Amino acid sequence: MSEQNFNKRWYDRDPILKEALELLRLSTDEQKEQAKDFMLKLQEDVAQDVIERIYEIITQYQGKGNRWYDNDPVMIKAVEMLRQADPKTQRIAALKLLLALEKGSVE
Repeated sequence: MSEQNFNKRWYDRDPILKEALELLRLSTDEQKEQAKDFMLKLQEDVAQDVIERIYEIITQYQGKGNRWYDNDPVMIKAVEMLRQADPKTQRIAALKLLLALEKGSVE
């Protein structure tokens, strides 16, 4: 299986980002609530046109998608915001998210 076929999800290309999102997926509901707020702070780093695209994605996938976060519109927005950020911002956010999730308190 080629590397391209193996890494199908957008966050699979960065091991830290992949680990952060996997840990988030396995987190408690309370941790997910805290993580959403943290990730939504990325809005300041993402352009308005990207934010509009995110709202289109929320409308398209909310309750209909197969991804673990598709049933929660705020989590869709948070994850999409992270996905749209530049790689440097993704990595910094993923590292902070990993550290916070491992400590059990996301701020």
